[in-house]
Amino acid sequence: MKKIVCFAMMLVASATAFAQDEVETTVSADVVSQYIWRGQDLGSVSLQPTLGVSYKGLSLTGWGSVGLTEPADTKEFDLTLAYTIGGLNIGVTDYWFDNIGPETRYFKYDAHGTNHVFEANIGYDFGFASIQLYTNFAGNDGTKKDGKRAYSSYGEIAVPFKLAAVDWSATIGAVPHYTTSYGTTGFAVTNVSLKATRDIKVTDSFSIPVFGQVVANPCAQKAYLVFGLTLQP
Repeated sequence: MKKIVCFAMMLVASATAFAQDEVETTVSADVVSQYIWRGQDLGSVSLQPTLGVSYKGLSLTGWGSVGLTEPADTKEFDLTLAYTIGGLNIGVTDYWFDNIGPETRYFKYDAHGTNHVFEANIGYDFGFASIQLYTNFAGNDGTKKDGKRAYSSYGEIAVPFKLAAVDWSATIGAVPHYTTSYGTTGFAVTNVSLKATRDIKVTDSFSIPVFGQVVANPCAQKAYLVFGLTLQP
């Protein structure tokens, strides 16, 4: 996996060298009242920065999360190599969490002692709706009843729409089988959410996107109300 990350960095460096004017850069940070991911509670108030570069559909993105009020909250650093063509997208993500393995060392990739989880995904955006499928294929994955790797998977359908000059998105996500990663014992709906986003104008040239989200996890019998804002140059 280290070779994959190095190769991705070489691709981005090559694109920068030969097509500097066509490379796009993303720099932003979200501040959220609660870190909810696919229906799972991963922490309270959090700062979540993003840094990415893209070139002709190929992108390399770093994303992180750190708790601002609770020292014990999950610390996370993810790297995603993705490619998009038309409505189709594919990608590989290296997730690193500080609290899922026996150590907190980032550069530890031992099969049975790493804090990394490697996930592949494929999806398609139809415009009126999008579908995404994700599967863990290596790293510190969850297990099945027999203790073997679960190849934990998750899928979701999202439908965007506009209402009262606000951008909305309705999402439903499910886990297809038993896995300790999501706390499921079979097929289970783990994420039902409704999100509204709107820009707050600060000046003529600067605005701050803010969002509110209601999230329910029917499998865990949990529900959350999340508020957040995005800071970007």
